[in-house]
Amino acid sequence: MARVSAKQYPQPSVNADIVASHGLSAEEYQRIVKILGREPNYTELGVFSVMWSEHCSYKSSKVHLKLLPTEGPAPGWWRPSRWRATIIPLSSSPTRGPRPE
Repeated sequence: MARVSAKQYPQPSVNADIVASHGLSAEEYQRIVKILGREPNYTELGVFSVMWSEHCSYKSSKVHLKLLPTEGPAPGWWRPSRWRATIIPLSSSPTRGPRPE
């Protein structure tokens, strides 16, 4: 496979607009800088953006998920009435990388 030079595919400079367009807050961007020990490049910003997206890290739903039981005979079960039950799979994956707090 031929090697591709970074000069062939220049990356945009990372600025506040680029950070916002990736769905990251200023606080999340600062956390990325702290994790890397430097400013991220465009590709790294994209990786963190996807890794911390709702699909991968449950950014907006984790507040609600914390309300569900995690102990007892059936963790993840919620029974709103006698005739209905909702099952929410509860799991964690260490392979997703660091998540925003």
